Amino acid sequence: MELLKNIKYISAILAFMVLLNACDNFIEEDIYSSVTSENFITEDNADQLVAGIYPHVRSVYKNYGYKFEGTDIFTSRGDVNSISAGNDYVGFEAPTGNGVWSGNYDIIAKASTALNRYENQIKWSDGRLAEKAYGIAQAKALRALAFFNLAQQYGGVVLELDEPQTIRDDYKRSSEEETYALIISELEAAIPDLENDPQTGRFSKRAAQHVLAEVYLTKAYTSFGTPSDYTTAVTLAELAIGNYDLRSQTFAQVFDYDNQVNDEVLFAAQWGTDGTSADKNNNKHAMFMYSVANLPGINRTTTPYGFAIGSPMPTPFFYSLFADNDSREDVTIHRALLADADEPGGPDNIVAGDTVVYFPKVALDAVELAERLDRYWVYQPDQYLWGSPADIPGVNYLYSLNTELTNFPIFKKFDDENFNESAEGARDTFIYRIAETHLIAAEAHLGAGNTAGALAHINRVRERATGVANEYTSITIDDILNERALELAGEDNRWAVLKRTGKLQERIELYNPHIINHGAFDPTKHLLRPIPTQEISLSPGTMTQNPKY
Repeated sequence: MELLKNIKYISAILAFMVLLNACDNFIEEDIYSSVTSENFITEDNADQLVAGIYPHVRSVYKNYGYKFEGTDIFTSRGDVNSISAGNDYVGFEAPTGNGVWSGNYDIIAKASTALNRYENQIKWSDGRLAEKAYGIAQAKALRALAFFNLAQQYGGVVLELDEPQTIRDDYKRSSEEETYALIISELEAAIPDLENDPQTGRFSKRAAQHVLAEVYLTKAYTSFGTPSDYTTAVTLAELAIGNYDLRSQTFAQVFDYDNQVNDEVLFAAQWGTDGTSADKNNNKHAMFMYSVANLPGINRTTTPYGFAIGSPMPTPFFYSLFADNDSREDVTIHRALLADADEPGGPDNIVAGDTVVYFPKVALDAVELAERLDRYWVYQPDQYLWGSPADIPGVNYLYSLNTELTNFPIFKKFDDENFNESAEGARDTFIYRIAETHLIAAEAHLGAGNTAGALAHINRVRERATGVANEYTSITIDDILNERALELAGEDNRWAVLKRTGKLQERIELYNPHIINHGAFDPTKHLLRPIPTQEISLSPGTMTQNPKY
């Protein structure tokens, strides 16, 4: 029976292929058949247990639930009067299931399985104890990362560390303080044995230092935080930055499709075009856009933009943040949408390469607007939300001819070069970049009362974007949040950052149009996400729901 049980769990692990990136660097996971746990799990191939954890990272960072909508820089594409529970908190209740919860617990389960086998089943020779330590460090770090993802959303969670081998109905949540204590202990145990420069796709020592810096920074804001949490976060963030000079690459170079494996990226979810179909299945190119393929001259199957998924769109506030000299704007958004096919008989007999829609940074006057509307649609900065502007008489591009009622500059920095409409993308997803590490350090310095230290880090990020050294001469938490929006929009978990800093309610009520119109945010409820109801029903006597859900 024990043998059959082990075979079952090993087979489950081996069913998952590992991450690939677009540059064909990847973590190799071999496929085996007709094996038993005794002849498979040896020190020679034990790394396959660790490699099998990494595919689940892709799933977690492909799940965009709870990260973007309902924040200051992302809202819903619908009519400003429309109801969207995830964005405006109206009718926001516990779902039956949730990918945020299940995806992170998949990582935890796989990591716990690897740890159990590394520590209790595999016989290690003295000469390979370093390999054992390295495998354990990766598993612990990835497990801690998953627990941190959960803690930011739900507070205290189930701290299950055993390899899952039985069905249970007695899962119980730990406190938030206990959850953070475990995350810290796991990362602190892992960091000494992680590699500084590992194989592409592996979790590095500096990536773990980045995460632990953010963990301490987040803890500093809690009721169980201490002032030393800020200074510890500073130390860890600066270790993660190391001697990397952010100015050594431009923002455009960081997001160059042919430069996805670069020194600024501390950790990425890897995708690619080789291996199984799951390896080429990223869809981030389709986020933060509208159905531009419905526009004349933009063909759904050949468009360079993709086909929209989900409902998030940037808020007008987000677009307003870009200064005239900020080089990140041209990399982050498309201000012009170009035809990729001829459209005879369209508003102006469109041919491939023509501009179809233009979004000026500054509103055009009436004369220039009318002149441009003879050649393409123009949507002014105050027209990005749902609704059709009044037609300008006598022009070719009447607004009433555009069937799309929500038009805005779509995201560009996640553009892919190998995808199928809203799926099958091959671009890697950056999870942690050193630019964010600088902003974590800035926030931690600010929390510790070190204004000079905070300015040094935020100005390094700003200097790369604008070419201006020491542009900030004073600093507030809102400055850091604005700089994070410009640098990391669509990359970081914006909701969790606003929650951490205590700015969520204030900023959504200032900058999210739907919430301004009819939002129902309740800080006694919505600062924690609801536990999926199926988790409550599986352990009805022990699992508890967050307040008011």
